Amino acid sequence: MLRALTSALRLPSPWRPREARGCAANPAAANREIQVCALAGPDQGITEILMNRPSARNALGNIFVSELLEALAQLREDRQVRVLIFRSGVKGVFCAGADLKEREQMSEAEVGVFVQRLRGLMNEIAAFPAPTIAAMDGFALGGGLELALACDLRVAAASSAVMGLIETTRGLLPGAGGTQRLPRCLGVALAKELIFTGRRLSGAQAQALGLVNHAVAQNEEGNAAYHRARALAQEILPQAPIAVRLGKVAIDRGIEVDIASGMAIEGICYAQNIPTRDRLEGMAAFREKRAPRFVGE
Repeated sequence: MLRALTSALRLPSPWRPREARGCAANPAAANREIQVCALAGPDQGITEILMNRPSARNALGNIFVSELLEALAQLREDRQVRVLIFRSGVKGVFCAGADLKEREQMSEAEVGVFVQRLRGLMNEIAAFPAPTIAAMDGFALGGGLELALACDLRVAAASSAVMGLIETTRGLLPGAGGTQRLPRCLGVALAKELIFTGRRLSGAQAQALGLVNHAVAQNEEGNAAYHRARALAQEILPQAPIAVRLGKVAIDRGIEVDIASGMAIEGICYAQNIPTRDRLEGMAAFREKRAPRFVGE
C-alpha cells in the first residue's frame, strides 16, 4: 500500500512563474459558460473560474459540465496556479444545481451516464492539486452545494447565500458526492438530517454548523463572499507552494485511512519536501529575519 502511495504522491515538476494572463485575453471566451481568469500583479498565482450561465442560473447542463472539465484539465497542469477560486458571474446565484429541464429530455440510461459524469467532475475538483475556494454569493442548491463541498474551502454571504442538498424534495438523491462529502464535513447524524429534510441554510447558519469557513455580510454589488475568498487566497499566496500542495495531499489521503497509515502518508509527503529549494529558502529567511522568496521547486 505504501509503495503505491509513494508513487501516487510523487513530487510534481517545478513551478515556474510565467507572464500573467489577462482576464480579457480572449474575447471569444466571453460567450462561454465557464471562463478562466488568471489574476496579475500582486495577485499573480490566483486563478478564477467564473461560472456564467445566467439563462439557467448556472445549472449543471451538458455544455457547462464539459467546459468546466476542460478548464480543470488545462489548469491542473499549470504550475502557475497556486489558488483556484470558483465564483459566479450571475448575481444572486452560485450554482442552482442540476439542469432539470435538460434532464427531462434524457432517457434513464442517459441520466445514469450524466450523473456519473457529474460525480467525476466533483472528483476532479476535489483532486485539484492547488487549494480551491468556493465563493458563494447566492444560491448553492443540490449539485451547486456538491460543487462547493468538493472545494477545500468555502466562503458564503451570510444572508443571501442559501444552500442545501434539496434533491429529496424533488424525488431525487444527491448523486455527485453529497452523500459522501457532507458527512465527512459535518458528521453522519447532521448530514443525514440535512439530506433527509432537504433543509436550506443561510450562509450564517452554514458557518455555525461548520459547513463554510467564513460567512460575510453581503455588499451592494452582491460579491462580498468573492472578496473574502480572494483575501483568503492572498493569505495562501506567500506560502511555499510545494508545501501547500503536499499538505493538501497529506490531509485528503490521510483522512480516509487509520491514523497510523495517515502518519505514513504524512511522512511520504514530508520526505518529498526535504530536498526542495523552498525548504532551504524558508530556513534561510527565518535565520536572516526576512520574508522568504519561494520559487516552487
